[in-house]
Amino acid sequence: MTQLSEIYPTGKVILREVGLRDGLQMVKQHPTTSEKLAWIQREYNAGVRCFELGSFLPTHRYPQFADILDLIAFLKTLKGTHGSALALNRKGAEAAVRSNVAEVTAVLSASEAHSKANINRSQDQAITEIEYLVELAANAEQPPIVSVGIAMAFGCSISGQVDPEKVLELARRCFDVGVDVVSLADTVGYAGPSEVAALCRAFSETFPDQVFGIHLHDTRGLGLANAITAMQNGATIIDGAMAGLGGCPFAPNATGNIVFEDLVYLCQKEGIDTGIQIEDLLGVRDVIQRSMPEEALYGSIAKAGLPRLTQIGEE
Repeated sequence: MTQLSEIYPTGKVILREVGLRDGLQMVKQHPTTSEKLAWIQREYNAGVRCFELGSFLPTHRYPQFADILDLIAFLKTLKGTHGSALALNRKGAEAAVRSNVAEVTAVLSASEAHSKANINRSQDQAITEIEYLVELAANAEQPPIVSVGIAMAFGCSISGQVDPEKVLELARRCFDVGVDVVSLADTVGYAGPSEVAALCRAFSETFPDQVFGIHLHDTRGLGLANAITAMQNGATIIDGAMAGLGGCPFAPNATGNIVFEDLVYLCQKEGIDTGIQIEDLLGVRDVIQRSMPEEALYGSIAKAGLPRLTQIGEE
């Protein structure tokens, strides 16, 4: 079994590209399997090592994830990679654990109203399902990492304000039943840097021995500001999607995840080593554009280009 510290070393920032899952969950068209494999290969060539590959959901309703087993198998051929997949119910959890994906993610909402609207379960029922997933994983031949994303951690579009203490309580319950990693999700883009800093600091202080992540949406333009604030306050797993793909049914007309390419540039400017080459990464957009020509693509680096760095003394 791979040790958690090997995948998510303490203190090292890991950028996870979630375009193949969160980026595709609401699209009207989606890439073919071969196009997805090209997407992964190009990202790998650029230095990306951590991927969210899809969801275990009914394929008649979510055909964009029908080939998730193919993606899991392909990723295993690429040295040094780590793949995760989402499971929203028991059937999905069972399929995910059977697939031998390296990490299985469940969702727990910080808002009771959103929990019932999103997964048709109360928070207590969701915790019970997470406990079931942990047991499944523990008994698997190749036990995956079990992670939980706490949705609406910074505010809910249904019920409004979310108490940070409630978020920490839910995280504690997750760790108590055996969850390995928790991520804090600004699902509808309500947060500002001060709120992100406060919750990340509180998380680090409450759970000093636990790595944790941040999942941000750029709904109101504060995604990258929130990302650097999260990194400065203890978050080490940072999600982003190529071209800012994605969205949320509870944030109508909103843009999606923070742009992965811009996130890499932010880290580069701040001296945070990600091992990712932006110039090569930008080529992944070609695959996305060809496979989903009707989808809106975002990104400041893609639009403006990388800056020319003038050397001292150069005329």
